Amino acid sequence: MPKKVDHEARRQEISEALFRLANTRGVDGVSLRDVATEAGISLGRIQHYFRTKDELLLFALRHINHMATERIRQCIEALAEDPTPRTVLRACCAGMLPLDPESRAGLLVAAAYYSRAVHDPALGAEARDGIPKLRDFFTDQLRLAAARGELPPERATEDEAMLLISLTDGLGSYVLLGVHEPEKALDLLDRHLERLFEVRGDAGSEAGP
Repeated sequence: MPKKVDHEARRQEISEALFRLANTRGVDGVSLRDVATEAGISLGRIQHYFRTKDELLLFALRHINHMATERIRQCIEALAEDPTPRTVLRACCAGMLPLDPESRAGLLVAAAYYSRAVHDPALGAEARDGIPKLRDFFTDQLRLAAARGELPPERATEDEAMLLISLTDGLGSYVLLGVHEPEKALDLLDRHLERLFEVRGDAGSEAGP
């Protein structure tokens, strides 16, 4: 009886070979043949699952997003029973940073995908479709924080959510480039959250003797 092949698992194995190459030599110059060699399979077998490098990058991006979501979910579940919106946002943003080899490889692959997606509307749609969902989730957390009195109401906006996402994306790029160490990126993220969630008391409470 022919052996049943788990095609999804095989695709994931191939994308993980791409991640390893991303960590050691980048992605731009990597061909499907290089990925086949790294995965220990033939080029023909690779092309059975991915006809082009763009198809592989698209699948890898989705796989990266899934792994990041799982990593963030596990971080949130490890927190207190009822984590605050600020804690949830911090866990999400930290999960988007390249703080270990796995997340670093994922961000390198994502960067290669984005550089190609700029000139390819079909590829770009994947990234564009995901951003509003993340923005909406961040906005919901900010609004919840405002309702709990943990955030000034005027900061519970989509714009603030996008600023937080953009800051995290920028910090991730700077870590990849060696501008910041991961610890510094986390420190800057925490400083931004501190300012974002700062709630000033009544002026009368600050009066001098």
